[in-house]
Amino acid sequence: MLPLTLRANGLQHLASALVDSGADVNVLPWSIGASLGLVWQPNKATIRVAGIAHSAAMPVLLSADFGDVQGATMAFAWCQTDSVPLVLGQTNFFMEFDICFFRSRGEFQIVRKAA
Repeated sequence: MLPLTLRANGLQHLASALVDSGADVNVLPWSIGASLGLVWQPNKATIRVAGIAHSAAMPVLLSADFGDVQGATMAFAWCQTDSVPLVLGQTNFFMEFDICFFRSRGEFQIVRKAA
């Protein structure tokens, strides 16, 4: 789990996200998006999120702070349900950062990708 602060619309939300190399996309539960002032737009292109929820989702961009990283732009699939966890997946968390897992220690290291 990665403690982080998500920001949008002048609001912020403190949370812990699951770092999941098997997830295709970053996933944002409904209540977190609502707390950030996001507004559901049914006419906006939606994403189908498989797995537990099988829920419709809307793409959103948020700013994220964690560790020494400030203001990282993260793309999320904002789900119409809270039955999904906050997840950092391949698009775009693993595309922007190199993640090194140390399973024996139960730790991971995050490094911004080289320019």
